[in-house]
Amino acid sequence: MCIGITDNDPCVSPTTIAPDEPMAGVVQSGEGSLLHNGWPMQITLNIEGIHADTPLPSLWRVRQRWQTTPLADVAAVVRAELDRLGLAAQLRSGMRVAVTAGSRGIANIVPITAAAVRWLRDHGAEPFVVPAMGSHGGATAEGQTALLAALGMTEQSIGCPIRATMEVVELGRIADGTPVYMDRFAAEADGVLVINRIKPHTSFRAPIESGLAKMCAVGLGKRQGAEIVHRTAVYGLKEQLVPMARVVVERGKVLAGLAILEDARDQTAAIVALPPAEIGGAGEAALLARSKEMVARLPFDRLDVLVVDRIGKNISGTGMDTNVIGRLPIPGEPPPERPVIHVIVVLDLTPETHGNANGIGLADITTARLAANIDFHATYVNVLTAGLVGLCKGSLPITLPTERDAVAMAIKTCGQPDPAAVRLVRIPDTLHLEELLVSAALLPEVAAHPDLDVLGPVEWVLDSAEG
Repeated sequence: MCIGITDNDPCVSPTTIAPDEPMAGVVQSGEGSLLHNGWPMQITLNIEGIHADTPLPSLWRVRQRWQTTPLADVAAVVRAELDRLGLAAQLRSGMRVAVTAGSRGIANIVPITAAAVRWLRDHGAEPFVVPAMGSHGGATAEGQTALLAALGMTEQSIGCPIRATMEVVELGRIADGTPVYMDRFAAEADGVLVINRIKPHTSFRAPIESGLAKMCAVGLGKRQGAEIVHRTAVYGLKEQLVPMARVVVERGKVLAGLAILEDARDQTAAIVALPPAEIGGAGEAALLARSKEMVARLPFDRLDVLVVDRIGKNISGTGMDTNVIGRLPIPGEPPPERPVIHVIVVLDLTPETHGNANGIGLADITTARLAANIDFHATYVNVLTAGLVGLCKGSLPITLPTERDAVAMAIKTCGQPDPAAVRLVRIPDTLHLEELLVSAALLPEVAAHPDLDVLGPVEWVLDSAEG
């Protein structure tokens, strides 16, 4: 099969191209390959003859037993938290306030943002939303607006204008001379309200990871900010992110932060307003520690095979959460201690990721259908912007014709010669782990686990059509 690589609109996934159907703007060479400016513009996967007839183990549906108490009325909590902070005293009539919006699939992000916008307007401000997502969306204003729309965030749903730009202004420099950038529209506003989820990062461990500080330094820094933080790999994330965020807070007129915590079921567990001084400080660090106690994880320390139905930017910044799969192949950064997984199979991309396959490099085997749906422009811009931290996440793994071939080959190569003894788990994605499909070899551990229930046997459902 042939997979076309498009170099135009980064928000449109490439099309699978038959050999006799060249892309518009791409010429056919005498040898039958597609050329653009003299360079080949296709990947040919001659994999049709690669199959695995390894039998698949029987599957059982298992449910993790979690105790969660999600917020019943997120809008009411947003209003109460902003009132508690005393933010109204800082507002004046007609004050233009930029409200940040990221690219992550955060539960209730639309009603949370809409409630903050409504509260600001009720207190005389004129709020507008700015996409704060670094280089995501193909590093274009149009792509970032499209990403917000895919998350349900439109001017109609949030109740205010969305102003998108990739232009930035330099706010200053941190002690080591590193420049700090900020979205031009946000910098020109009279104040900024930073909204983001706080959670463990997928590439490093530190007192401050994903959250409000990262939204300031990377999200509002657009492509330039993202490149600066990531160019020195983990050092930038651990040592430069917080000082850069503090420059944004102090010189970028940040009024407050609105932190979101989610429980193991991907539900909104808490919303906490932080004063500017606590962004990147003790207040945010305490919320991160609280978040780590609530995140969902796989209940097994060792697996032979993990089958992931889909990955995408709306699931995790790295497509699939490294904290769940136990893989962090970044030089100098130790991987999570558990779980240890021999082979990871990824079957497809989420529609919401718009072809951005960041994280596919964490898998060992994938499908031709997934490969055909990759927007290489958006993926590579995202991966390369992250520098050394991102390189390991953009490589295309071994690609096989069908889902059945991919799973069977994973079982064949996982190091367990008896398919019936393979320790296998299948999950929809790394964000939804309450119900798992497990192989029979794991049933003794399930029975011994106090927080696991067996719901019954299930059949394999796989797409056997050639991708």
